[in-house]
Amino acid sequence: MKTALICGVSGQDGAYLAKLLLDKEYNVYGGSRDAQMSSFRNLARLGIKESVQYVSVSINDFRSVLQALLKIKPDEVYNLAGQSSVGLSFEQPVETLESISVGTLNLLEAIRFSNLPIKFYNAGSSECFGDTGSKIADEITPFRPRSPYGVAKAAAFWQVANYREAYQLHASTGILFNHESPLRPERYVTQKIVSTACRIAKGSKELLTLGNIEIARDWGWASDYVEAMWLMLQQEEAGDYVIATGSTHKLRDFIKVVFDNVGLDWQKYVRIDPAFFRPTDITEGHANPTKAYLELGWKAKKNMEEIAQEMIKEYMSGVTRSKA
Repeated sequence: MKTALICGVSGQDGAYLAKLLLDKEYNVYGGSRDAQMSSFRNLARLGIKESVQYVSVSINDFRSVLQALLKIKPDEVYNLAGQSSVGLSFEQPVETLESISVGTLNLLEAIRFSNLPIKFYNAGSSECFGDTGSKIADEITPFRPRSPYGVAKAAAFWQVANYREAYQLHASTGILFNHESPLRPERYVTQKIVSTACRIAKGSKELLTLGNIEIARDWGWASDYVEAMWLMLQQEEAGDYVIATGSTHKLRDFIKVVFDNVGLDWQKYVRIDPAFFRPTDITEGHANPTKAYLELGWKAKKNMEEIAQEMIKEYMSGVTRSKA
C-alpha cells in the first residue's frame, strides 16, 4: 500500500485527488494549516472525510513541512496548497507569492533534506503563459504571466525544474488550464454563473453581475485532471505536462450554455460591471495537451457543455436536498 500526502486537501482538486487515491487503495494523508479546525467540507461532500488521515502542516514553515515528511514518510507528495484565486492575487500579492512560491520551495527542500525516495507533484497553472493570443501553448511555450498568481506559479515551476535537474528529485509540474466542478466556491466565475442562473430559474429576482465576458478559456473537469496528476508520479522519469481539453470557448458561450440549460435567455439577466475587470487579464487561452496523451495516456473526458450540465445538476440536487 502506497502512502500519499496531499497538501491542500480541502480544496477542489485535493478532494477529488484524495478520492482517486483512496479508490486505488492508497493510505491518504491530508495536509492543512490547522487540521483540527478545518471542516473538510469538500471531502464530506464526496463521502470520504472519515477515510483520510489529517495532519497539520504549514508549507510556509520549513520545519513544519520536514516534520510532516519524517513522520508520514510518504511515497508521493502532491502540492495543491497556496492561494488559488487569480482575482484575489491582485489584492493579496505578497500572500500569494509566499504561499505558492515559498511553500513549493519548502516542500522541495524538505524532500531533499529528508533523503526519502518521495515523488513530488506540483500544481502549475496556465496563468504562467500570460496572454498568448491565438497561439496554442505547450510545454515549451515561454512564460509571460500577467497576474501575481501567474508570477508565483511561474517561480514555483522553475523551482521544481531546478530541483529535478540539480538534485535528481522525481518532481513534476502539471500546467493545468481551467478546470471546474461542483466543488468550486462561488468566487470562481463558473460556479457564480451556475448558482445565480439556477436561483433565477427557481424564482429569484437577482441579476448576474460579471466583468469581461469576452475572455476565452480552455475549461475541463476537475476529476479528470487529478488523474493526470497521479499518472505523472507513476512515470519512471519526472517531467512537466500541459493538462487541458484542447478546446477553447468564450465566457459568453459558457453563460449561454448554462442559461439555456435552465430555460432562460441569458441576455435578460446578465449585467456587465467594469469594477469586475482585472487590472491585467488574459484574453484567450489555448492549449496543446498532446504530450500528456502520448506519454501518460491521458485525455480529458468531458467538454465544456457537459461540465456546465454536471454543475447545474449538482447545484439543483443540492437545493432539493436542502429543502427536504
